[in-house]
Amino acid sequence: MTPVFSALVTYFCLLWNYFHREPKSLPFPVGSRVAGRMKKCMQVNGCDGFLFIFFFLCVWLKMTGLDIEKDQIIEMACLITDSDLNILAEGPNLIIKQPDELLDGMSEWCKEHHGKSGLTQAVRDSKMSLEQAEYEFLSFIRQHTPPGHCPLAGNSVHADKRFLDRFMPQFMYHLHYRIIDVSTIKELCRRWFPEEYKTIPQKKASHRALEDIHESIKELQYYRANIFKSSWAEKCEIIGNGDSNQK
Repeated sequence: MTPVFSALVTYFCLLWNYFHREPKSLPFPVGSRVAGRMKKCMQVNGCDGFLFIFFFLCVWLKMTGLDIEKDQIIEMACLITDSDLNILAEGPNLIIKQPDELLDGMSEWCKEHHGKSGLTQAVRDSKMSLEQAEYEFLSFIRQHTPPGHCPLAGNSVHADKRFLDRFMPQFMYHLHYRIIDVSTIKELCRRWFPEEYKTIPQKKASHRALEDIHESIKELQYYRANIFKSSWAEKCEIIGNGDSNQK
């Protein structure tokens, strides 16, 4: 048996064992709570749970402004949910140190709201660097999600993504390239479901990252319960009849 042929046989044996093994372990490291839900899914489906469980990484940034050329991230929080929006893990909530001249040059809106929430002073007092913050967030998502599976989610999250792409590229590299923008769903609800739009949960406008994340999840849970509520059988019937625009 030649070395090349022997290597091929070994490779295919490993593949066979992997895809026919009992679903007792996960092929990537995750936190205990995430692993518990995934293993339950594996038992129900009789196969690898990570193929069927979807994660959302809900993130919220606070910046000194929206100009990617001059503004910076000053606060970041994130948490991970499953596809049913159950919170599986809550990540760090970090205040990032920025120079006083940057804070002094913020817009009047930022000065007012970040000052009132206590964020401006917290940034002045912080010792956390941007690089250290990226390391901590990356360590968190690596612990709980496989690479390339978890989309970024939040309100107007495209704005957060611009800053994360620039200032935390390794963190973003771990995520899926798609995003879940809750604000897009809100605008569609405003136009297509005006009655349901009237009862959207009201936000407290605390202007702090972690509180805002929980409000985003609550808002998305509302849309799921009140807008995306057709049963699987109803959806199949709609698609089969070619009437997907009727509901």
